[in-house]
Amino acid sequence: MQLKQRLSTTVSLLIALFLMLGAVNVQAAPSEKKAVVLAVFGTTHESGLPGILNIREQIQKEFPGIPVRLAFTSNIIRRIWQERRQDSGYAAQHPEVPEEILNIKGPLATIADLQDQGYAYIVVQPTHISSGEEFADLASYVAGLNSIKTVKKRNMPFKKILLGRPALGTYGIEHDYRQDIAQVATIAAPDVEMAKKAGRALVYFAHGNEHYSTGVYLEFEQVMRQQYPGVRIYVTMVEGFPDNVRLFAELKADKTKKVLLKPFMTVAGDHAKNDMAGPESDSLKSQLEARGIDVAAALTGMGESDAFAAIFAQHIKDAMTDEGI
Repeated sequence: MQLKQRLSTTVSLLIALFLMLGAVNVQAAPSEKKAVVLAVFGTTHESGLPGILNIREQIQKEFPGIPVRLAFTSNIIRRIWQERRQDSGYAAQHPEVPEEILNIKGPLATIADLQDQGYAYIVVQPTHISSGEEFADLASYVAGLNSIKTVKKRNMPFKKILLGRPALGTYGIEHDYRQDIAQVATIAAPDVEMAKKAGRALVYFAHGNEHYSTGVYLEFEQVMRQQYPGVRIYVTMVEGFPDNVRLFAELKADKTKKVLLKPFMTVAGDHAKNDMAGPESDSLKSQLEARGIDVAAALTGMGESDAFAAIFAQHIKDAMTDEGI
């Protein structure tokens, strides 16, 4: 009997120990916590915020158990919001601006906050259109953080910082950027239909950059023309190529007299309102009108489209799947 009692006691102790270890594992779960940092260039225009906030909202719906934090990559834009935060009257005058925007931080500070809260996996998802200068800088941040090696593994600040793709994709063999281009072209159907109903050509106005190839925009333009042969479609940008010189030449060759300008940007901010559709003589709208072309402008950012926001949600899922989490 004593032997049986001892065996029973031993089994009970083992079960209790197992349960305790299980409890410890449950408590350790926060070390596996995941978060998303939505890295946006940013805007100082309140009317441009819906493009950003809608992307954040749609991504949060796709990942209900994962926090989605906004970060602005532009130092200048963040400083302007910091100044507005210190202005006691600004918030009262602009109730439409969320507190999150007034307290906006950069990607590094946002990642640091999440790390301090115990998040082990952080997906940095850019809302950039292409993999240009801004995306390259962001990729450098992520690579630098992932290069951290502590003496003891348990002291690592996080397990992995992941980086999602911009809308038109990027270099690499994991994901074909041409499929990303095709997807963006597909969700652009409402813009094409808007131009078609108005009897106008569609002119997308992108930002571009001077330091990285902008050839992906020419590929996008070609895909759009193939997919929507019933409407003339052009792409031009603030910096890089294709530029306005090319646009003017093509419009003249095609004898196009009526166009719809649409920002091919996440938000309809300063570039859309001034460089594209502003009253100044050097705006795209004014230059087109000076050439005898009738111009209409749609001042909505791509981010205001749920379908466009869904592209970034899918890129977050791809980044997680690629990492096996």
